[in-house]
Amino acid sequence: MTTRLVLGAGLIGTQLTRRLLDRGERVRVGTRRGTEIEGSEALALDAADTDAVSRAAERAETIFVVTNPPYTSWPHDWPPVFDAVIAAAERTGASLVIMGNLYPYGTPSGPMNEHTPENTTEAKGLVRKAGWAAVRDATTAGRIRGVEVRASDYFGPGAGPTAHLGDAFFSSILSSRIAHGIGGVETDHSWSYLSDIVTTLVAAADWSGQWGRVWHVPSGAPHPRAEIAAQLNALYGTTGEASAYPLWMLHTLGLVSPMMRELHASSYQFTVPFVIDAIETSQLLGIEETPWHEALTTTAQWYRDRL
Repeated sequence: MTTRLVLGAGLIGTQLTRRLLDRGERVRVGTRRGTEIEGSEALALDAADTDAVSRAAERAETIFVVTNPPYTSWPHDWPPVFDAVIAAAERTGASLVIMGNLYPYGTPSGPMNEHTPENTTEAKGLVRKAGWAAVRDATTAGRIRGVEVRASDYFGPGAGPTAHLGDAFFSSILSSRIAHGIGGVETDHSWSYLSDIVTTLVAAADWSGQWGRVWHVPSGAPHPRAEIAAQLNALYGTTGEASAYPLWMLHTLGLVSPMMRELHASSYQFTVPFVIDAIETSQLLGIEETPWHEALTTTAQWYRDRL
């Protein structure tokens, strides 16, 4: 029986664990608190502890890294995690699949594909760029096998208040209220469905070709938030609206709030078209995104049931 180690038990980690269990695999889940997911083995560990991760990865085929420290602590928290998981993969022979994002690319000038230059100058993007570079270089040197799966902003059942297309957005629109967000609500933006993120992670782990590369989550056509609000209103007879906080407000709040400061720093993602291109990933891994209408209505119904 194939054994996998999943580091992190948030929305993605939980769904990934359940998907792997459904495939008949043995899954160990490592979190600081030893979070229990039915059917898996819960392990209390620090993902930055090389020895602990190495012990947890013994006889495992894959280490999935789907943990996500708070925005404000990325420069402090991420580097030792990357160091630990690379070392654990080298010690145990387990493959390494990293859950990533589009931050390393910086402000885009067009759709971002798997080979777009990583030109970020923003702090969080630089942290993720450096982490992936360490994984890629270790793979190129033959020490490990590693890949990174990159998604745009996620949405789906359970996406909470910190998601740009999460609880605050859906609950407001479906209650005929104003959903406030960052940046232009009329600007094209790609959204990655949670189920499709999990599908891509699993497919990347199963890949038998060359490693040391980036995969993109198939996410379909981009949708501005104003358009999504209109679609929901048409489907459910509501009258909600999408509205943007002015960037000067985020900047001002950032003077006293570290979280607002980090949101302002990455607000470029909502001031220009922010579009993910995953054509190559779809072709090579043989996966496609969930149709938009299905993903949107499944998500909306989840929130409607809880209003």
